Amino acid sequence: MMAQVAALQALVISALLLWSSYGKLVGPLVGPRARKTALTKVVGEQRAEPAYRVVGGVELLLGATLLLPPLWQVERLAAIALSVGFLGYLTYSRLASPDSSCGCAGSAMAPVTWRSFGRAGLLLIAAGLASTADAGWWASMPGATAVAIVVVEAMLFVALSAELDRYWLLPLRRFKVMVTHPLASTASYDVPLANSEHQLLRSGAYRAVSEALRSGIRDTWDEGDWRFISYTAAYDDRAATAVFAVPRLRYNPDEIQVALVDDESGETLYKPSLLPVLA
Repeated sequence: MMAQVAALQALVISALLLWSSYGKLVGPLVGPRARKTALTKVVGEQRAEPAYRVVGGVELLLGATLLLPPLWQVERLAAIALSVGFLGYLTYSRLASPDSSCGCAGSAMAPVTWRSFGRAGLLLIAAGLASTADAGWWASMPGATAVAIVVVEAMLFVALSAELDRYWLLPLRRFKVMVTHPLASTASYDVPLANSEHQLLRSGAYRAVSEALRSGIRDTWDEGDWRFISYTAAYDDRAATAVFAVPRLRYNPDEIQVALVDDESGETLYKPSLLPVLA
């Protein structure tokens, strides 16, 4: 079974490298993304984009060759060397330019965090395991257990990729807020959102947390007599979601309530006493 898992590592590593190369090679924002990484400190701002594209080209080449009949030692050792290089780059970025973007994978920008190191470490483990394979991934039909292990491994890569959070983690957080939020109860879309927003902007609840808001309206949902409106927020340097409960079928800004909820833990960070509404 472990031989089958080792052989399948080429597919996992290839998928990660091909995805990683995409954001470094495709699209009009490659230059701005490159200049937000620590590469600007390594090679200078003018050379950051070419260096970024070279890394993407290496990832694309290695990711593609891993899908082809392999030169075992060359491909496996190259994957190990690339993984070690990623870990070294992340360490440098964290120490020399902690505010820079990771520039690691995909087209989204994300800072260097423990998840970045975890993903690079997992890639190194996968490359090391792949180096023990004595047959290509296509050589035999893998068993169900081997496939299950590789699927779990792929899920770990997804969980450690902050660039993919918007596809799975943010929807889960929004669902959690809808189901468990301390203000839970909302309304239907027969009342225009603009009406609810107008009422919200005149409320003491909005003024109480307005400085913490970091976005426009991010999401809305209705339940019963209430409409919930959420915004991205920050509280004590913690990423949060601000959720307002707005009366849906009546105009009464005094009734509007708000809570700031920690995005990671779901903890209610702040639930202020309401200020008087504007005259």
